[in-house]
Amino acid sequence: MSDLTDLTAAELLAGYREGTISPVDATQAALDAIEAANKDVNAFVSVEAETALQEARESEGRWRKDQPLGPGDGVPTSIKDIFYTRGRPTLRGTNLINADAAWDQDAPCVARLRETGAVLIGKTTTPEFAWKGVTDSLRHGSTGNPRAAGLTSGGSSGGSATAVGLGMGPWSVGTDGGGSVRIPAAFTGTVAIKPTYGLVPMFPASPFGTLAHAGPMTRTVEDTALLLDVITGFDARDWSALPTPARSFLEGLNDGVKGMRIAFSPTLGFGTNDPEVERLVRAAVDVLANAGAIIEEVDPGIYDPVEAFHVLWFAGAAKVLEAYGPDAITKVDPGLRRSIEEQGDLTASDFLDATAVRMDLGVKMGLFHETYDLLLTPTLPITAFPRDRDAPEAWHSPNWTSWTPYTYPFNMTQQPAISVPCGFTEAGLPAGLQIVGPRHADRKVLRAAQAYEKAAPWGTERPARLRAHSTK
Repeated sequence: MSDLTDLTAAELLAGYREGTISPVDATQAALDAIEAANKDVNAFVSVEAETALQEARESEGRWRKDQPLGPGDGVPTSIKDIFYTRGRPTLRGTNLINADAAWDQDAPCVARLRETGAVLIGKTTTPEFAWKGVTDSLRHGSTGNPRAAGLTSGGSSGGSATAVGLGMGPWSVGTDGGGSVRIPAAFTGTVAIKPTYGLVPMFPASPFGTLAHAGPMTRTVEDTALLLDVITGFDARDWSALPTPARSFLEGLNDGVKGMRIAFSPTLGFGTNDPEVERLVRAAVDVLANAGAIIEEVDPGIYDPVEAFHVLWFAGAAKVLEAYGPDAITKVDPGLRRSIEEQGDLTASDFLDATAVRMDLGVKMGLFHETYDLLLTPTLPITAFPRDRDAPEAWHSPNWTSWTPYTYPFNMTQQPAISVPCGFTEAGLPAGLQIVGPRHADRKVLRAAQAYEKAAPWGTERPARLRAHSTK
């Protein structure tokens, strides 16, 4: 039998169904992977080994009776430490939260995971309040990359991406307010989707408001679709939640891209790419063209909305700190404090102006998608840099948004966007291809991602084998 940590969730579920794999063995394998590598990469805030094994034993009993609770029964699962999880602290990477508080609620996605019988093995790292594109915090330290522990995993869902990338369970759930599942997916060679806003309900509401999405983080597109089936579903606690999908996201997944009209914009008209990244992304675009897509290289005619994004983003960050007292800002990540203070005293007019920029961007992208089914871009213009930094050394800006120009625009428009691995640089570091669709076209985005993954030589790559403490 293959190493169980090599298997996808879909492969584990097939083994459970056939009786050839036990959820207990799969859970123990994930726990063993955590024991072997977490000291180097720091992907987990907490691991509940005994509880996880008990949940796995209960799942095994259900599978023996052919009575699984749902499509994720027995799958070892991690959860970003942003989501409320009943019986476990949700610390959000900050020293401002008391771990001894009452933890008696599940976030909607966690509730859906429990209902399907998933095995909750632990909670993964996040920067403080998920505020930036790398994963480190004063409370929990920094998280390394599964390809090389001395490199950043990206963020803010970096712990989840690293856990998935090292076989510490085949899937995880993260949040994405400006790229936070797609950034670490690109840096770690994993797959992550930011679904259409509201498709995965959020409770409590994110301090970053309607920029923030929840989404699956996996190693394959099939697992992404499967996990999306699990964690979607209307929840009355989210005023903006969409209705429960009527069909599985697995339906039509293998229908391909023949005849799809797809735009490719290497820079969105305002970015600059590392040459190796652009080469890999262009090769990926050629793969989709060879699969039958009609590709046109064209920019969508938008401008960089970063200043408006900063207003919306850091207004939310400042607001969340208010609950912890007037001196809270002196106790948080220095980068977070600097960014809030740089915005100054924002007014309602500033917020409305930023919202107007957002609405204009949404109009432009809506009209663009009347011509093009999908848009392709690099996920990021660069590859992973050393951990414990907010930006690459000697970079022109300390702001995480300065090196993520292709992710945050689509949080402002609430469109679905997925990152899939599209090859490796000469140094062995992954790059990501981003596939963006119009709102509510999540299935079309997944179809294109699946078509690419099936044709790409690394589509079935095994989990990374860590080169501890390397930076190359």
